[in-house]
Amino acid sequence: MTTTPIKQKVSVTVNGKPYSADVPTYRILVDFLRYDLGLTGTKETCSVGVCGACTVIVDGKMVSSCLMLAVRVDGSTINTIEGVANGDALHPVQQAFIDHGGFQCGACTPGQIMAAKTLLEEIPHPTVDQIKEFMMGNLCRCTGYYQIIESIQAAAESKR
Repeated sequence: MTTTPIKQKVSVTVNGKPYSADVPTYRILVDFLRYDLGLTGTKETCSVGVCGACTVIVDGKMVSSCLMLAVRVDGSTINTIEGVANGDALHPVQQAFIDHGGFQCGACTPGQIMAAKTLLEEIPHPTVDQIKEFMMGNLCRCTGYYQIIESIQAAAESKR
């Protein structure tokens, strides 16, 4: 005997665009973004909320989208990596990550950029210690973090 999953309508604004979909009540936000909305920039790597790769902004707050149910964001405003650039013009954080090697394999990069962008909105000119503390929830296995810190410092300088 098979059962049909219970679904609920979820209506959100993602990167300034309205979306609506009927989703199973067990669907997590990262899967909703990737599979229901086709926004594949957000990555899921740990599935338990400790790596930061799936970081998105929901109603102005950073969240691990692998831990949040999609039905919990109904009516919310969400910002993902796809909404960071302004058309073809990269955001200063994105450009700095390219210029200073803040990414290697790219699995953690969307979450790193979302967190770094949030940091610079909260603290426009952070110290190295502030960067380290703020970014500690975003893990990277490739860069050793020095390039990530340099990228964030460069993005802060470009905004002066």
